[in-house]
Amino acid sequence: MKLGVICDGISRDLAHTLNVMDEFDLEYAELQYVWDKEVGDHSKEEVAKIKSLLEQHNKPVSCLSRHVFAGMSGANEPGDALHTKHMDGLKRVMDLAHEVNSPLVRILTPRKEQILWGEHGAEQWNVAHGAWDAILPLVAPAIELAKSEGLKLVVETGNGTMVNSSYTARKLIDDLDAKDTLQVLWDPANNCWCHERAYPDGYEEIKDGYLAHVHIKDVQVDTPRAKLEVRKMGEGQLADQFAPMAEALRSDNYQGVISYEGVYHHGDGDFERGFRSNIGIFKNFFGI
Repeated sequence: MKLGVICDGISRDLAHTLNVMDEFDLEYAELQYVWDKEVGDHSKEEVAKIKSLLEQHNKPVSCLSRHVFAGMSGANEPGDALHTKHMDGLKRVMDLAHEVNSPLVRILTPRKEQILWGEHGAEQWNVAHGAWDAILPLVAPAIELAKSEGLKLVVETGNGTMVNSSYTARKLIDDLDAKDTLQVLWDPANNCWCHERAYPDGYEEIKDGYLAHVHIKDVQVDTPRAKLEVRKMGEGQLADQFAPMAEALRSDNYQGVISYEGVYHHGDGDFERGFRSNIGIFKNFFGI
């Protein structure tokens, strides 16, 4: 399968990260932060340097992952100052996507309201009325922009965002009737927080034409204590699911990239060391 890494999980020094990718035969570079800037914020000279480094190492870009719409809420409206700021950032990322031939641009969704739908009394007392419907007009202009730019968006199943499961990701796409332009960036570890089991439950929601990109890491969540711990791969709550997930992706002829997400360290803050202790396990599961 097509394997890569979110580059700043190794280092924000792109030249160093690309050398490490060569060391471990990882082909696809996902860009999020390069040097001291988020993608979409680089100068023309910096973009030229990014392109040159990628070309020198023969690394295609799998996805550009700016935090578009992160931090917004249902109180925001299309065209307000914050929404305009995010849309401007998205346009700049799309400009970069054309420069580096990235097939995908990531978006996120506004902050999570916990209970969106309910019945038998919950619909009156517990549901955050209108919260889901309020995000649709915020995301819709991004879809129109992507269409005009000839690009595809992926919405990540994120921590603390309205789309935090495969179910809600698919529902967003269906509610916007946007399957041709908007697909899912599946991060099964993030979905653990809302107790959606990655396989088979989460995968089954999105396998039929919705899935375009994957992030892989391992975690242990403790929702009652509001605590999240990143674990070494195979030592968290996805330990028994990586193998069937990988087999399902192979069997279904998944054509997208699987990016290792290097957010683990050993307690020393050294994320490259954390990457090095996990990447062999990642490749054993997904690289055959």
